[in-house]
Amino acid sequence: MSQTPQDPVNPYGDRPAYEPPSHQQPDYTAPQSSISPAQERTLGAVAHGVPLIAMVLSAGLLGFVGSLVIYLMYKDRGPFVRQHAANSLNVQIITGIVLLISIPLMLILVGFATYAIALVFAFVMHLLGAIKANNGEWWDPPMTPRFVR
Repeated sequence: MSQTPQDPVNPYGDRPAYEPPSHQQPDYTAPQSSISPAQERTLGAVAHGVPLIAMVLSAGLLGFVGSLVIYLMYKDRGPFVRQHAANSLNVQIITGIVLLISIPLMLILVGFATYAIALVFAFVMHLLGAIKANNGEWWDPPMTPRFVR
């Protein structure tokens, strides 16, 4: 039996050594591509609809999660989506502030009214926002400071 010299990199002789794939990893830092106006309108309506549903199902406590997720995922995809997602998040921030203030006020019974008023306000603002976004209209909710732009 004759022995073939073994390659120090490939000790198995005739089999080629493993080489990792040559494809490159995707660049996750690259900006997302823009989307069509119809998709922007739909996502603008979703930016208000998801927090509206989450708010109703959680008594107002989890609506901000939907707004935040939509804002973070789609803020760089188009100006219309960004504005409606930011508006949705701003409505949720002001609602959250009022709800937090309402909790200690519940000791003097005023908090129950302010809590309900805050939920109704958020419900109406999200409903109007979803309708305006679906119609392709730019809209800023009234009585809502712009914390997120």
